[in-house]
Amino acid sequence: MNFPKDLKYSKEHEWVRIEGEFAYIGITDHAQKELGDIVYVDINTLGQTLEANAVFGTVEAVKTVSDLFMPIGGEIVELNEALTGSPELVNTDPYGKGWMIKIKPKNLEELNNLMDADAYKALLGL
Repeated sequence: MNFPKDLKYSKEHEWVRIEGEFAYIGITDHAQKELGDIVYVDINTLGQTLEANAVFGTVEAVKTVSDLFMPIGGEIVELNEALTGSPELVNTDPYGKGWMIKIKPKNLEELNNLMDADAYKALLGL
């Protein structure tokens, strides 16, 4: 499994990458492996401002549907449109082309509540 050091991780298995004044959010390599083949990503919160831990959408795999949680609060400014036609990008490239939302964070201090790669690996018992 892959655990990029430049990301922050939530206990709900989402990751955050800060790029300038924006943050990209997706699910971790561990989460996509646990879910199996992703067949649909449903996010209808574009333009909304959500708090940390709020549900921003769902991801549907062959055998289950899971909620997606905001690791930090902010306004959802963009959805990854590529996932509409190719939800499997979440499986093949969870930290790159498989990102889910782009947000304008409300408070970057919330990043301190998340884990670095080593702490996330420890959470998983690795």
